[in-house]
Amino acid sequence: MRLKPYTRRVFYYETDRMGIVHHSNYIRWFEEARVDVIEQAGLPFETVEAQGIMSPVLSAECEYLIPMRFGDVFVIKAYIPKFGTRFDVIYEVYDDNGVLHARGKTSHCFVDTDLRPVRIKHSHPKVYDTYMALADAGEHLYDSE
Repeated sequence: MRLKPYTRRVFYYETDRMGIVHHSNYIRWFEEARVDVIEQAGLPFETVEAQGIMSPVLSAECEYLIPMRFGDVFVIKAYIPKFGTRFDVIYEVYDDNGVLHARGKTSHCFVDTDLRPVRIKHSHPKVYDTYMALADAGEHLYDSE
């Protein structure tokens, strides 16, 4: 499985008075990249949620290395290092020259509509297989670049 990194420009409203991206926006970008990865893998979130399962964020962290500014192009590589009942998604935020600006991680699980944990291996095999394929590819999802 090979995917394209999530890419877009920094919007003006994402910056603060100092002219740099406000720290909270990186967490939003992580979500955008996570949704993009799952969609590229052939499993849109709407499809999963229509089956009565959700994947809430249990924790989120970000290490800020170099500020991004309005108009900068950023590229996010998101990958799942391993997959089980709980799983993490790792994020690397680069500029369009390949310089690393931030890195982070979110942790997740699967729950039903009543927010009870769900083991999807047997109940939702397509969802399980897709996430397992992403985890098997790990950080090599983008090797074809």
